[in-house]
Amino acid sequence: MTSYETVLERVAVAAHRVGRSPDNVTVVAVSKTKSVEEILEVYQLGHRDFGENRAQELAVKAPQLPPDIRWHFVGALQSNKVRQVRQTTHLLHSMDRPSLASAWLKGIGMPPPVLLQVNIGDEPQKSGIDVGAVTEVFERMVIMGLSVRGLMAIPPVSEHPEQSRSHFRRLREILESIPSQELDLVELSMGMTDDFEVAIEEGASIIRVGRAIFGPRK
Repeated sequence: MTSYETVLERVAVAAHRVGRSPDNVTVVAVSKTKSVEEILEVYQLGHRDFGENRAQELAVKAPQLPPDIRWHFVGALQSNKVRQVRQTTHLLHSMDRPSLASAWLKGIGMPPPVLLQVNIGDEPQKSGIDVGAVTEVFERMVIMGLSVRGLMAIPPVSEHPEQSRSHFRRLREILESIPSQELDLVELSMGMTDDFEVAIEEGASIIRVGRAIFGPRK
């Protein structure tokens, strides 16, 4: 069994444990620092959702890979780098400020949908919207014309996956509390290699897994 297949099996076990279908969990294979050849190995196993966190790296890799890959941009994005990723990105996970929203809206056609990144642990060194401002920012982004599909968060680093559970639960509660008629506001991007099973148990619809699929970063 490949490491990729092992991840899918772990996803299925975690989902079934709480009565969910694993089909409702999108696994984003985070391929930052990985070569085109390494990405193709996972692609050839049938996987299509891949994630990058650097604009230049995505801009270089994407043209070399099959066009049916769904690229997720999962890192902090500077407004002046939007042009490098906007046409390629299937979903932006890190929308966190009006200036980035304005840049994302520029260009031909409708911009790809976004997730609002929430600073769920109130950590000053991390990007993200303050927990108490999520509804206000969501409403502003929608008025601006963005398609907001849900929320994303990276909890504080912890020694045990269970320590992330309260943060995942809080993110789900924030999503459920947003007074919205937007039927598309359904995505929760949370959980990575060390804690994605807990995230699935708490309602994650998207998990971002790099090391468990590709091995350690070089």
